[in-house]
Amino acid sequence: MSEYLLEMRNITKIFPGVRALDNVSFTLKKGEIHALMGENGAGKSTFIKVLTGVHRPDGGEIILDGKKIEMHDPLVAAKHGIAAIYQHLALYPDLTVAENIFMGHEKMTKMKSIKWRETNNAARELLDSLGSNISPTDRMGSLSVAQQQLVEIAKALSQNMQILIMDEPTAALSRRESEELYAIASKLRDRGISIILISHRFEDMYNLADRVTVFRDAQYIGTWDVNGIDNATLVKHMVGRSIDQFFPKGNAKIGETLLEVKNLSRTGYFADVSFKLHEGEILCLTGLVGAGRTEVVETISGITKPTGGEILFKGKPVRIQSPNQAMKMGIGLLPEDRQKQGLFLPWSIMDNITLPAIDRFASGIFRSGKRERAEGEKYKDALRIRATSVDDTASSLSGGNQQKVVVSKLLSGSNRILILDEPTKGVDVGSKAQIYEIMRNLTEQGFGILMISSELPEVINMSDNIVVMREGRVSTIIPASEATQESVLSAGMPLEKQA
Repeated sequence: MSEYLLEMRNITKIFPGVRALDNVSFTLKKGEIHALMGENGAGKSTFIKVLTGVHRPDGGEIILDGKKIEMHDPLVAAKHGIAAIYQHLALYPDLTVAENIFMGHEKMTKMKSIKWRETNNAARELLDSLGSNISPTDRMGSLSVAQQQLVEIAKALSQNMQILIMDEPTAALSRRESEELYAIASKLRDRGISIILISHRFEDMYNLADRVTVFRDAQYIGTWDVNGIDNATLVKHMVGRSIDQFFPKGNAKIGETLLEVKNLSRTGYFADVSFKLHEGEILCLTGLVGAGRTEVVETISGITKPTGGEILFKGKPVRIQSPNQAMKMGIGLLPEDRQKQGLFLPWSIMDNITLPAIDRFASGIFRSGKRERAEGEKYKDALRIRATSVDDTASSLSGGNQQKVVVSKLLSGSNRILILDEPTKGVDVGSKAQIYEIMRNLTEQGFGILMISSELPEVINMSDNIVVMREGRVSTIIPASEATQESVLSAGMPLEKQA
């Protein structure tokens, strides 16, 4: 008997002109959480689609429970107890929780009508087993993302799941919700269910996984016990270079004050917030989720209005009434949710980039396509946006390249102050390194960057100064050269937890 529940041996998948998987292998033990990591384009998504029957492999074999199987259809994968929960959930928002759980395998009478009481009771049992108090009769669209993910897990359990694939499960979750998901995943592992975890967050891997496998450039690089590999080695395997090349060193000269907030307040959200942002500086705003960080930058960028304090732009008090006014002053915001707030996904890369500066390319009712295209091409090349053309839609890009389009959009609008809310959230390590390099290049040109980040290595290695917030107020401001992860964490912890 093999020690593995699943073995995928020498899997190859070729699309026209692209070798998406090149002789890769993967093993999964019963009751194991196994992380699969790599940059965007490493082959993770294609690999999962082969396992779930979406794509047929062009070579290799799949062994499940010691038997070779042909995974030629998603229904075959479901029959073998393989289920996947994707980052963008495929749900029916207008149906109930119970209807979503049993969609496709409804509990029916001989007359082909649904046994509603039995369906709701079975859904209740599944949810109880996961420690959830969600009602089976709740409408799916009324639930939070974390609750919807839990319903997806219950749906998989209802079909005798033995392998669960979790694709970026914490990308849209708060820290508390992520911890709740960790507890549920651990509970599933204890019940003998095997989990394949795909995540860009090292925190997810360290909290959950027993082993980690790395793919790079569609090839298998290696598999390690999580407690037997350090962060620096893992990054090197993922991106092909050492971690000391990951955070570029800053050479920018700190210049005059671009932005100052004095005792800025918004009732119910934050109070008496004060700091300064200079030319050539990366100033980081950090703290626990709910500390008021995003609310502060929303007020600075004109989305919301303050109830007290003042904002000074180049030494002069200003009242910013709208994001449009902020952008005219030279203050641009990259929002945390780039897809909903930062981009028009059906639009082309060019149209997204040039939108803030559309007046420059218009003459009366006509637009100058030639000049607009030149602008799009300029930023596509400068920020190394990976696309075949500026005519590609924003929805077709990876998360890291979408983030670069939003940054290009800010630069096209002639902003000198860039507010970047979680600029590397949900992007792979290679794209992170490129975004860091872009940030450093911008500060060397005299831009001031106000960054919100929850990732402590990013906070310490990319900042000049760190503003730590706690419960809506500034706890302390620390020069990055003097900061440690422990000092930043301690300054952000609620006071009762420090006692």
